[in-house]
Amino acid sequence: MAASELYTKFARVWIPDPEEVWKSAELLKDYKPGDKVLLLHLEEGKDLEYRLDPKTKELPHLRNPDILVGENDLTALSYLHEPAVLHNLRVRFIDSKLIYTYCGIVLVAINPYEQLPIYGEDIINAYSGQNMGDMDPHIFAVAEEAYKQMARDERNQSIIVSGESGAGKTVSAKYAMRYFATVSGSASEANVEEKVLASNPIMESIGNAKTTRNDNSSRFGKYIEIGFDKRYRIIGANMRTYLLEKSRVVFQAEEERNYHIFYQLCASAKLPEFKMLRLGNANNFHYTNQGGSPVIEGVDDTKEMAHTRQACTLLGISESYQMGIFRILAGILHLGNVAFISRDSDSCTIPPKHEPLSIFSDLMGVDYEEMCHWLCHRKLATTTETYIKPISKLQATNARDALAKHIYAKLFSWIVDHVNQALHSAVKQHSFIGVLDIYGFETFEINSFEQFCINYANEKLQQQFNMHVFKLEQEEYMKEQIPWTLIDFYDNQPCINLIESKLGILDLLDEECKMPKGTDDTWAQKLYNTHLNKCALFEKPRLSNKAFIIQHFADKVEYQCEGFLEKNKDTVFEEQIKVLKSSKFKMLPELFQDDEKAISPTSATSSGRTPLTRISVKPTKGRPGQTAKEHKKTVGHQFRNSLHLLMETLNATTPHYVRCIKPNDFKFPFTFDEKRAVQQLRACGVLETIRISAAGFPSRWTYQEFFSRYRVLMKQKDVLSDRKQTCKNVLEKLILDKDKYQFGKTKIFFRAGQVAYLEKLRADKLRAACIRIQKTIRGWLLRKKYLRMRKAAITVQRYVRGYQARCYTKFLRRTKAATIIQKYWRMYIVRRRYKIRRSATIVLQSYLRGYLARNRYRKMLREHKAVIIQKWVRGWLARTHYKRSMHAIIYLQCCFRRMMAKRELKKLKIEARSVERYKKLHIGMENKIMQLQRKVDEQNKDYKCLMEKLTNLEGIYNSETEKLRSDLERLQLSEEEAKIATGRVLSLQEEIAKLRKDLEQTQSEKKSIEECADRYKQETEQLVSNLKEENTLLKQEKEALNHLIVEQAKEMTETMEKKLVEETKQLELDLNDERLRYQNLLNEFSRLEERYDDLKEEMTLMGNVPKPGHKRTDSTHSSNESEYTFSSEIAETEDMPLRTEEPSEKKVPLDMSLFLKLQKRVTELEQEKQVMQDELDRKEEQMLRSKAKEEERPQIRGAELEYESLKRQELESENKKLKNELNELRKALSEKSAPEVTAPGAPAYRVLMEQLTSVSEELDVRKEEVLILRSQLVSQKEAIQPKNTMTDSTILLEDVQKMKDKGEIAQAYIGLKETNRLLESQLQSQKRSHENEAEALRGEIQSLKEENNRQQQLLAQNLQLPPEARIEASLQHEITRLTNENLDLMEQLEKQDKTVRKLKKQLKVFAKKIGELEVGQMENISPGQIIDEPIRPVNIPRKEKDFQGMLEYKKEDEQKLVKNLILELKPRGVAVNLIPGLPAYILFMCVRHADYLNDDQKVRSLLTSTINSIKKVLKKRGDDFETVSFWLSNTCRFLHCLKQYSGEEGFMKHNTSRQNEHCLTNFDLAEYRQVLSDLAIQIYQQLVRVLENILQPMIVSGMLEHETIQGVSGVKPTGLRKRTSSIADEGTYTLDSILRQLNSFHSVLCQHGMDPELIKQVVKQMFYIVGAVTLNNLLLRKDMCSWSKGMQIRYNVSQLEEWLRDKNLMTSGAKETLEPLIQAAQLLQVKKKTDDDAEAICSMCSALTTAQIVKVLNLYTPVNEFEERVSVSFIRTIQMRLRDRKDSPQLLMDAKHIFPVTFPFNPSSLALETIQIPASLGLGFISRV
Repeated sequence: MAASELYTKFARVWIPDPEEVWKSAELLKDYKPGDKVLLLHLEEGKDLEYRLDPKTKELPHLRNPDILVGENDLTALSYLHEPAVLHNLRVRFIDSKLIYTYCGIVLVAINPYEQLPIYGEDIINAYSGQNMGDMDPHIFAVAEEAYKQMARDERNQSIIVSGESGAGKTVSAKYAMRYFATVSGSASEANVEEKVLASNPIMESIGNAKTTRNDNSSRFGKYIEIGFDKRYRIIGANMRTYLLEKSRVVFQAEEERNYHIFYQLCASAKLPEFKMLRLGNANNFHYTNQGGSPVIEGVDDTKEMAHTRQACTLLGISESYQMGIFRILAGILHLGNVAFISRDSDSCTIPPKHEPLSIFSDLMGVDYEEMCHWLCHRKLATTTETYIKPISKLQATNARDALAKHIYAKLFSWIVDHVNQALHSAVKQHSFIGVLDIYGFETFEINSFEQFCINYANEKLQQQFNMHVFKLEQEEYMKEQIPWTLIDFYDNQPCINLIESKLGILDLLDEECKMPKGTDDTWAQKLYNTHLNKCALFEKPRLSNKAFIIQHFADKVEYQCEGFLEKNKDTVFEEQIKVLKSSKFKMLPELFQDDEKAISPTSATSSGRTPLTRISVKPTKGRPGQTAKEHKKTVGHQFRNSLHLLMETLNATTPHYVRCIKPNDFKFPFTFDEKRAVQQLRACGVLETIRISAAGFPSRWTYQEFFSRYRVLMKQKDVLSDRKQTCKNVLEKLILDKDKYQFGKTKIFFRAGQVAYLEKLRADKLRAACIRIQKTIRGWLLRKKYLRMRKAAITVQRYVRGYQARCYTKFLRRTKAATIIQKYWRMYIVRRRYKIRRSATIVLQSYLRGYLARNRYRKMLREHKAVIIQKWVRGWLARTHYKRSMHAIIYLQCCFRRMMAKRELKKLKIEARSVERYKKLHIGMENKIMQLQRKVDEQNKDYKCLMEKLTNLEGIYNSETEKLRSDLERLQLSEEEAKIATGRVLSLQEEIAKLRKDLEQTQSEKKSIEECADRYKQETEQLVSNLKEENTLLKQEKEALNHLIVEQAKEMTETMEKKLVEETKQLELDLNDERLRYQNLLNEFSRLEERYDDLKEEMTLMGNVPKPGHKRTDSTHSSNESEYTFSSEIAETEDMPLRTEEPSEKKVPLDMSLFLKLQKRVTELEQEKQVMQDELDRKEEQMLRSKAKEEERPQIRGAELEYESLKRQELESENKKLKNELNELRKALSEKSAPEVTAPGAPAYRVLMEQLTSVSEELDVRKEEVLILRSQLVSQKEAIQPKNTMTDSTILLEDVQKMKDKGEIAQAYIGLKETNRLLESQLQSQKRSHENEAEALRGEIQSLKEENNRQQQLLAQNLQLPPEARIEASLQHEITRLTNENLDLMEQLEKQDKTVRKLKKQLKVFAKKIGELEVGQMENISPGQIIDEPIRPVNIPRKEKDFQGMLEYKKEDEQKLVKNLILELKPRGVAVNLIPGLPAYILFMCVRHADYLNDDQKVRSLLTSTINSIKKVLKKRGDDFETVSFWLSNTCRFLHCLKQYSGEEGFMKHNTSRQNEHCLTNFDLAEYRQVLSDLAIQIYQQLVRVLENILQPMIVSGMLEHETIQGVSGVKPTGLRKRTSSIADEGTYTLDSILRQLNSFHSVLCQHGMDPELIKQVVKQMFYIVGAVTLNNLLLRKDMCSWSKGMQIRYNVSQLEEWLRDKNLMTSGAKETLEPLIQAAQLLQVKKKTDDDAEAICSMCSALTTAQIVKVLNLYTPVNEFEERVSVSFIRTIQMRLRDRKDSPQLLMDAKHIFPVTFPFNPSSLALETIQIPASLGLGFISRV
């Protein structure tokens, strides 16, 4: 597609900016061809109209997709241009804190100005053996690539490090050399790699200086060749230097310094050895004070001087030569202070007795006057005469400076030569790797001869670099069979020709130097005449005739011609040199001699070493001792020749490029100045590499990677079995322009921008797919929600409608019932109303009819009697009217009063009711107001009486009223009755008045009672409320106190538990540390032992060359007899402690007090043993003397008989003592021993009693033998007859008789004396024992007093402490007390054990002595006497009928046994069908038989041979996992057998009675158990190394690179560096490979019968290796830090956990070792935006260090556009939250760490007597016993 089609709305572009160089913007509308203006939106929020260039109409650069930003390789970017490179470097440097980036074959290194933890040995190990593209960019990756190519291609390599001053070139070169020194090692013991590294401090001190740009700037170029042998180990090195900046010796600019060595000397001037140099402060010397900055911040020149001297010593430069170097350097400083006084304009002089010159002369050993003369004069020689001419002050100063520069240059060359001699090796060099540390392109305001040479060298290097890049591109295209089209790239050959060709700048400069009157101005005019307007690269400044401009590959540089000739000539007056050559100081003339005559400081001889015979090593500079023609070579000519030699060397090697970038000029850490960076990128050739790559096909994909990445753009029908054809078909549809891509043999090549277009198509397709998926998912979710809501609504409706129907039914039923009720009720009402009305009507009718009848009767009567009664009626009417009026008035009064009374009554009733209600409401208060209630009850009773009276009165009143009414009717008939009624009414009124008064009184009383009740109620309520409040407060206080007590108890408990847990953890950690330290010592010992064996073999090979056909014996047999082996030739038991103490010295004791007690006890036992040995020797000497006396005097028989009797008595007394001792031992054992030990059935008791019984029987037998001997002696005395003459016989008989009497008397006297002595000794012993007991009791009383006082003090102190501290102190005291008691009990137990063993040994010794005495006595008895004596079967072994679990072999068959059972036993062959641990059982059974025979020589020999043979097998087949596993299992089983059958109570708990009978009886093999334990530790460590070597190649590929879940992670675009593909090809390891290997390991371990606990430890170690290696690679690979990779890792870890579950190994602790890896995978997947996310990450990643968390966040890289990068602010938030966490600053885990191993005791249930030996082992020479 056309490039213009990519400029659509929202597309991002780069536009130039004067401040930021390039600025990002976004298109606001689509670009159409012909548009002159682009509407852009800047990132800061502004809109901009960007006008296109009307001539070129070039569009702005497009910006790469976000997923490509921050790539490891700049060539992986889709759009390759300057802004993309700059932005990628800035993002990696600022955001990700990554200083290294690949740019094709170039490593770009940005100086961070900060110490980073990425150069440790763990990082070196991580990069060792890795492919260059597999790991993140690093200087170690470049070094590893060079080292690997050297070994693989058999071709020398070069690493070219270049950059500006301060960019970090020297540091990069130093780290590269450190990598080679660490990875390869040295072939000899001379530590060549240390010497190579030690050359750096020396060269930095004499060749580096502080500049305005760098505090440690290299002011010379150097090329170091590191030599390797055929095994690619460092054997030596050689250094070449280029263009030392000599002018710095005499002049420094502002804020700069001279070379470091001068300031180091001045800082160390106060040292005693430097007083002769007469130095002082650096400000006192002209050559060191010109810059005004003598001190570098953070640098101690005194310490640096010590480092420099140490490095010189390491390189073999002796102290005398070092002081000679310092004398010359001090002389240069004093020479700079020499001042000149002008006589006139043409001459000058030095002041008389000038101190600086005097000091210079003394230090240099030259004549003062002669040096003073030639500093102010020069010699001019013509063909005929020689003139001595004075020189001016300026010329003299220049001559002095030239001399100083010349001396320093010669000294520099001398030091370099001697460093090379020290690094030279006699071994022939096979190949080398060169490291070139050379200055980068320089341009300043004033550029002189030095900058011209530097830029000339960079032009040559850039040309070589361009050709190499072009060549690599061409090779890649030809390899992939792509049509080759010529790529146009910048060729700087014209610029090089301008400088070095005939009549070039250097040629004209040399020619002008030869001219007698040549000046800089004449040389400039020649340049103008030769090159101006003829060469496009040469220009002349407009305003100067003493400068010229050269267009270099990086920039235009203006050079000032002033000083070019002088610097090129580098002239020094020959007379001054002659004066120096005549120096008495031997070293000074040496500087000016030929190399062949120089004395090496590393050898005592005067002849130098043979120079290196290497094609690439050639002299770099002319020497003064060469021919005159060579001596006259100019600096430019010499530099051109050395540069040509360097280019020849580089062209003969494979180059690797490191370009160092200086990010800012202020040395601020991690600050990026875009302008400075762009300048350096243009100057160092990085952008040229980008341009060359962009001109061709920069983006390259393998077909498989392309298919995996862009599978989403293909339809199902497009996918074919042939991946290559599939990719071709798809690309033809996607990219119509076929020139935009090419199909190679294995890769697809794309032009710039095409990958971005494909990424855009992929992103659009994924976005559309995501939208469709979102649409479908959202519709499905909403429909699911709707259906769920509809179902819920229907359910609700169903229940509501059912409820409503039920309610309606109920309503209908109730309505019908109500209607029926209403019908009947209404009928009833109507009927009742009708009846009432009917009865009323009848009554009314009757009354009315009666009334009408009466009225008619009255009317008739009135009419009839009207006349008669008229007068009476009128009178009566008058009276009736009066009476009626009075009656009505009274009646009205009564009604009114009744009405008022009713009202009053109603009020009283209401009040009564209210009181009752009050009583009901306050029924609960009755108990509280009992007294008040009583009063109320009494008043109520009175009130009731009054009410009854009132009621009676009311009833009477009503009855009276009725009567009055009836009487009123009768008043018409009778007035008397009316008067009586009137009186009654009056009386009733009086009573009513009385009642009214009573009522009022009652009401007033009631009110007062109610008021009292209310008052009491209020007081009661107030009191109750107060009590409640007080109760509430008390409850709160109580709860608060309880809560406080609970919290305090809880805190104290938690504190104590925490302390206990912490102390336990600390003790466990200390124990593990001690184990680890001890096992590391064992590992180091085994390594040294192997090294010793190798050296011994080499010495054997060098000393004794084997003859043809002669088979050399293995030297490991003798070498393995180390401090852990025992020689079978030594039989003395005294050597045992000495040998067995050696392993214990390597172990660090856990408890020092226990160690001291044990040591003291061992000393006591040794003393006791020595005393016993002396006693035994003394008795043996007595026996020997007695035998000698018998032989000398056989004729004196009487003295012999007396001696025999005395001997017999001594034997009897000794027997008695032995009996007493045995009885006391029985009692002591029965009293002091534990019940379980002294029980009759206990094994130890039974064995000991059997031994005691046998010894007592033997003593009885000896007693009887003594009695027999006594009787025989008596009979012998009586049977003696004379054998000589008669007189002799008579004399002899008398003498014998006298001697008999004297003998009896003597015997009686001796017996009495012995008895007295015995009694006296018993008394003394009892006295001593009593005194000892009293002393012990006094000591015990004193200790108890002290303990009591201490307890009281402790109690007083505890009472003053707070409760928490009191409890803690008491616990601490109790722990201390229990520990001391435990130690005392352990000491007592050990004493008892030692006593028992001592008594056993004494019994054995005594039994042996008695046997020897018996044999000696039997030899002196005649055969006839022997026949007459009764024969006693003493010490005849019982014949066993059943097999006792022992194997017997002859001494001479021991080597055959070891050979067949250990050396030639193959685990894969015969051992597969054996019982697990069968060799261990066989060896132990042989040891048992030797123990049974009490043959210590045989036991020692067998165990020693076994240990040595196992070591020999492991050394021979140590790389075989099955062999190592087999012998680890058998060694552990052998160790367990020695423990199980040792006879110690702790190991016999699980034994059967039969197994207890098989325990060892004669020897304590505890020391050998320690030796076997150490051997097992060594085998375990070897097993771990074998496991690691097998698993190491699988881990990264299987755990990280392989896609276990296919399609989750897409492959990102890659650069030129080959990266390991995540697609599983043939031969690559997968997770299944790891699981299969784990299964294989586990099955082998189980098959060999290894202990389950040991298998768990092995599995834990395996999983730790897997987790550590995976995490380390994750931390060093940016391409692996993504969300999808986190999912892959978690899935892989889950598979490993499933494997653990299947094998029942979840409790082994293996899962915990994977916790850092699990948390790193989780960190890749969690959200990383808000503060809550940061808090969650900090709490989740507890197993990761802060450095690892920050590293993962910095490396996190989105694989798709939908992911987001981690912001810098979020990473800073994480760092702030984790700043208080105390963890290791180390970035990587220690993959070589081995957990300390333990061997828990695992007794075997297998009976030894049941073991059968298969014939396949070839052990027919051993027999069962």
